[in-house]
Amino acid sequence: MRPLKVAVLGAGSVGSQVIRLLSEQAGDLAARVGAPIELAGVAVRRLDAPREVEVPAGLLTTDALGLVGRGDLDIVVEVIGGIEPARTLILGALEAGASVVTANKALLAEDGATLFEAAEKAGRDLYYEAAVAGAIPIIRPLRESLAGDKVTKVMGIVNGTTNYILDKMDTYGSGFDEALAEAQELGYAEADPTADVEGFDAAAKAAILASLAFHSRVTASDVHREGIAEVTAADVASAKAMGSVVKLLAIAELREADGQEAVSARVHPVMIPRSHPLASVRDAFNAVFVESEAAGQLMFYGRGAGGSPTASAVLGDLVTVGRNRLAGGLGTGESAYADRAVLPMGETVTRYHLSLDVDDRAGVLASVAAVFSEHGVSIQTVRQEGRGADAQLVVVSHEATDAQLAATVEALRGMEIVRDVTSVMRVEGELT
Repeated sequence: MRPLKVAVLGAGSVGSQVIRLLSEQAGDLAARVGAPIELAGVAVRRLDAPREVEVPAGLLTTDALGLVGRGDLDIVVEVIGGIEPARTLILGALEAGASVVTANKALLAEDGATLFEAAEKAGRDLYYEAAVAGAIPIIRPLRESLAGDKVTKVMGIVNGTTNYILDKMDTYGSGFDEALAEAQELGYAEADPTADVEGFDAAAKAAILASLAFHSRVTASDVHREGIAEVTAADVASAKAMGSVVKLLAIAELREADGQEAVSARVHPVMIPRSHPLASVRDAFNAVFVESEAAGQLMFYGRGAGGSPTASAVLGDLVTVGRNRLAGGLGTGESAYADRAVLPMGETVTRYHLSLDVDDRAGVLASVAAVFSEHGVSIQTVRQEGRGADAQLVVVSHEATDAQLAATVEALRGMEIVRDVTSVMRVEGELT
């Protein structure tokens, strides 16, 4: 049987490991696919750049568009990232008759619809397991394994950099800046960590997960996004005192709105009890927690980034796409039939944990409770800590819309008896 010709776009940390595995596991890959895999070309920005693996000079090219448009390729692997030229190259590969395996979360979250429509028109596969959570298999379970079930919620730690930082703040009492510097020193965070610490990376992944789970098109711009730069050591210590931990979570769930199901998609810091499975995810690891009507609760855990883990997911897709190519069939395409609306954050139902510096005098608690009541927010727990100038109220609300809770906080800030609202954080699960 003729070899399947594969081109790789990008030879950075992920692309290099893809190329290495294609060579080292050639025999096993051929047996699993049903035909040999031939590396037909590697597109790079500079021919003379240092690389983690040696690539035969005859395979290297700076003409990526010419490579994908050759017409004899079976599969194109895109691991260069970003919006352009990745979008043009993927569309060019599909038009030229190649199936595509990509790890490009940003492009899928911004313009996945265009890519899926092009793949359908060309009659080719578009696979992207590596776009979310590295080596963790989460895309295929949502696309295929749970296709006969109704997923109601997907919640996960999908950014290793922020999880590392928050874990160090929790374990050692470090401040944000100190933990970030350590993450950069170890290579977990980029020199410019904005995409990670401000939640852009996690928001793109949340959009992809929400689209898959709820069969609706959700883009990164639909996802409410907050990062961890404002999380303080005091916030983390307060969570620890309540038997909880602070995590940056991507949360996508189905909610009722005006008698119809709608999608809520958000990324922000959350307090969760230490009894929750996600609370035990340490260091730079990722985990995705899925709830569905029939299967119940499932959790997927592992390394969410890095050259080799991400390359593992790429190769898994390549094997599946290669099999489909040989069989003359296609795998699962886009499923957006439900076309559910995405709720604005103000209409999303959530809970708050608040810490208030207050005057230590009679009637304070009643006055604070009255403000919650005026905005339709019920209090679950409240306790006072300290006396005199150190008096503080710690309040955990019941569920309400985020708009109601935000209005409550704004009103509290304007009260004479409230010296400061020192911490506001959303809550998942039951805090002690």
